[in-house]
Amino acid sequence: MNILSSYTSIMMNRRGVLSSIGSMLILTLMWMFNFNPTMAQKAQIQPASNVKEPSILETYIVHVKLPERQVFSAPEDVTKRYQSFFPASAESSDEPTSRVVHSYRNVVSGFAARLSPEEVKAMEKVDGFVSARPQRVLQLHTTHSPRFLGLQKKSLGFWSRSDYGKGMIIGVLDTGITPDHPSFSDEGMPPPPAKWKGKCEFKGAACNNKLIGARNFVSGTTGPPVDEDGHGTHTSSTASGNFVENANVFGEANGTAVGIAPLSHLAIYRVCSESGCTEADILAAMDAAVEDGVDILSLSLGGGSTPFYQDSIAAGAFGAMKKGIFVSCSAGNEGPFHASLSNEAPWILTVGASTIDRSIRSTAVLGNREEYEGESLFQPSDFPSTLLPLFYAGTNQTDAANCVPGSLNTTDVKGKVVLCMRGAGIERIAKGQTVKDAGGAAMILMNQKQDGFSTIADAHVLPAAHVSYAAGVRIKEYIKSAATPKAAILFKGTIIGSKSAPMVTSFSSRGPSVASPGILKPDIIGPGVSILAAWDVSVENKTDTISTFNIISGTSMSCPHLSGVAALIKSSHPDWSPAAIKSAIMTTAYRRNLNGKPIFDERLRPANIFATGSGHVDPSKANSPGLIYDLKPDDYIPYLCGLNYTDKDIGLITSQTVNCSEVLIIPEAQLNYPSFSIALGSADQTYTRTVTNVGRANSTYESAVAAPPGVNVTLNPAALRFSEKKKEMTYQVTFSRLATIPNASFVQGILSWTSTDHRHTVSSPISVKFV
Repeated sequence: MNILSSYTSIMMNRRGVLSSIGSMLILTLMWMFNFNPTMAQKAQIQPASNVKEPSILETYIVHVKLPERQVFSAPEDVTKRYQSFFPASAESSDEPTSRVVHSYRNVVSGFAARLSPEEVKAMEKVDGFVSARPQRVLQLHTTHSPRFLGLQKKSLGFWSRSDYGKGMIIGVLDTGITPDHPSFSDEGMPPPPAKWKGKCEFKGAACNNKLIGARNFVSGTTGPPVDEDGHGTHTSSTASGNFVENANVFGEANGTAVGIAPLSHLAIYRVCSESGCTEADILAAMDAAVEDGVDILSLSLGGGSTPFYQDSIAAGAFGAMKKGIFVSCSAGNEGPFHASLSNEAPWILTVGASTIDRSIRSTAVLGNREEYEGESLFQPSDFPSTLLPLFYAGTNQTDAANCVPGSLNTTDVKGKVVLCMRGAGIERIAKGQTVKDAGGAAMILMNQKQDGFSTIADAHVLPAAHVSYAAGVRIKEYIKSAATPKAAILFKGTIIGSKSAPMVTSFSSRGPSVASPGILKPDIIGPGVSILAAWDVSVENKTDTISTFNIISGTSMSCPHLSGVAALIKSSHPDWSPAAIKSAIMTTAYRRNLNGKPIFDERLRPANIFATGSGHVDPSKANSPGLIYDLKPDDYIPYLCGLNYTDKDIGLITSQTVNCSEVLIIPEAQLNYPSFSIALGSADQTYTRTVTNVGRANSTYESAVAAPPGVNVTLNPAALRFSEKKKEMTYQVTFSRLATIPNASFVQGILSWTSTDHRHTVSSPISVKFV
């Protein structure tokens, strides 16, 4: 499986000097991981001895159906049942090794094993066999961001009302953790709740009342879940890190680092290594987390769109949701292209990435005195502000223009500022290393057209300024027109207060959903650009501190922000279902930036609904939404049948027997979801929604519709009157195509219910595709 939680920032030289390119973390780093035995215990299944064991094996995820009336009193009993599916082996030895990687018993029924196609074929004949498929490998996809979200350390406000997430357990599936980092101190932390059943694989006192569990599920590895690349440390501290004062990187973004739910507990499940994140390991960790007793699952990883019955994260998340566990996942870093999402299932919160109002400014100054604002985390105080020769290889030398490693070695760039193009599969920091290796003094990194105005503050290895595509075009024009082009880099440090924030960043994956076009995705956007959080080593090569931080970007960073928000809401409303929490987050989101204008995308144009989903998260309002759209696990069955999945397919997702012929099948848009996504032809379409009053007992909500262009939207009733809390009311919404429609494939609008006391506005975005 490829985990779509890639970073947008690269760290050079994790253990050495910054000048060495070493083990650098990539901007869109796709983490691919392998899993280790879970609670979901590692099954010790021994091959029998009458068939020759094949030499070429692949890890398969095998789904089976267990006898409905049979009770398994211990995990070993389930393992013995799974043994009956395993084919015999011709070659025996005194110490035969098991080929079973994981055994599952909480989120799905089945196991992962190294098998040949022939063995899988033989398994199909065993009673209770459901399916088997090769596992996929997935890809990996904050100091100021809590304040930007309106979370502040004061007696009033959402943090205080939710008790900072106290009592909640956030399970993070990632690359592990750095347990001695001060972000994971248990100062001020209560002991874990009595329901906690997990364990800590670190020796000594590494685990505490903050870090209550830590397990390694990477197949083929042993030892505790030590984070060796930083990603898991970063995401964990973003969701739940304790307060750490004077956090900064290179002196920039200085402040108090803290997670979104700082009094929540952390349970860490290492599922990713240098070789990736495998489905088998991810599913094993989810299976264990459910049994351990987590409240929230945070997965900053994923793969490309696939049917839900072939998606282990979707299946594992469904099993977790059935146990009341909220699942938050990154949307992916494949933007700005449409239909590029991961983690699209409606029982998952799919999170896109946006900017915050902080930038770490570096400015490119040209010989003609024009200045272009950019960003860079590395801002050396001793770099001269004098103009230096400016070099660009030109479009005829593609590798050199893209600063591919080694491409400048035969070019005279010594002491010069080099203009590099972003992209071409080369990480941003690696381009600077190419310039530095060739003797260059500084780099101007310009965006590709698709990235527009989205710039990122990276820990570059030399003085640099990452500028927009528009600025890059002007710089290239200057180089072409000037006899002796020159440039300088000026550093302006940390600047807070950008009124264009939040803005959807270019890399954030976009809808529409491929797996289920009738469900609007992503669900929400949150901070994911240039986020400061804990890191496993010092990017500044400091050896005298364990208080190490880094600034990176990706939907990997936005996901744990929302995981933390979900923990705060669940702490405040422990009886709410995962669907209720998701509804609260979505219906209270905002769609305007700090300047009061529509949220922009990377082009500085209003972002469309497939970039923003419901909008940007507003934690305080999400805690008091007024109305919620709730769903029970069985409510998804008619929806899944409506996707034309077979009964067997749906059984793979739900781990239960389903007969769609006995189900009142519904279209996707009929699911009681907090948004609408429909394909509209000449015939009218009517859908119902049921809302539950979680606000004041006696309350009235009046409707307002900003209809999509070319569409008429009518509501019945037009007002909802409640006389008690927890009362449900149902309304109908009818979409009609007008005689004249715009020349556009998709149009968008919004439906809102506002309480007459103006305390609550409950909004649902609408996407319409004309067919």
